[in-house]
Amino acid sequence: MLTFPAIDPVAVSIGAVKIHWYGIMYLIGFAAVYLLGQYRAKQAWSPIKPEAIEDLVTYGAMGVILGGRIGYILFYNFGQFLDNPLVLFKIWQGGMSFHGGMLGVFAAMAWFAKKQNCTLWQLTDLIAPIAPIGLGAGRLGNFINSELWGRPTDVPWAMIFPNGGDVARHPSQLYEAFLEGFVLFVIVWLYTQKQRPTMAATGLAVMCYGCFRFFVEFYRLPDAHLGYLALDWVTMGQILSTPMIVIGAALMVFAYKKHEKLS
Repeated sequence: MLTFPAIDPVAVSIGAVKIHWYGIMYLIGFAAVYLLGQYRAKQAWSPIKPEAIEDLVTYGAMGVILGGRIGYILFYNFGQFLDNPLVLFKIWQGGMSFHGGMLGVFAAMAWFAKKQNCTLWQLTDLIAPIAPIGLGAGRLGNFINSELWGRPTDVPWAMIFPNGGDVARHPSQLYEAFLEGFVLFVIVWLYTQKQRPTMAATGLAVMCYGCFRFFVEFYRLPDAHLGYLALDWVTMGQILSTPMIVIGAALMVFAYKKHEKLS
């Protein structure tokens, strides 16, 4: 069994101002989109110029934060929302959903695409290879916060989390950081080293994320107030990830078929 590293969730404290590692992880994700986005925007097939990346990051950040919060409340705490709609604004209580954040980003990119006179898919193809960096960083933030830990296990690398009781658990946040962050980044980045049919990179990223998330849910403990939703093993994360796998695969098939017709 491994020892959980005693990392203070607060990275910097200056008087009453506290900067948490989790917030820094968000900044790492946004910085990655800005810096690598500048590089990707220089490619001949980029739908926007490098100078537009700063605005793209602003729109994307709005989509992630608003979509993530709204998605968490609707997907994981809808009953509480019905009892008290103001819970949506109590962001200090925590709670963000990847699936909600993804939908928020798609909405923000659709809005930004209109301003840039390009298509939604051209923009999402541009950021698809970069987004996994933010996903991986966010999971590291979850690990530092000792939240979203895994199911009980006796594997050699199991950990006892500070707020997880005296039970050794899967460090599922690290599994997600590796698969949804590093592995997904490598796959989509290498795939987009040359021009691909519009929509294909987005489809690949969405499909792979759905597969990775569905797999890790077997090791991650579901939210206590939801538990397993079917068959004593199906989680909300798997239910939300299944459409991603199907839609991502469909986008890739459609992208290549459309490309063949135009060739």
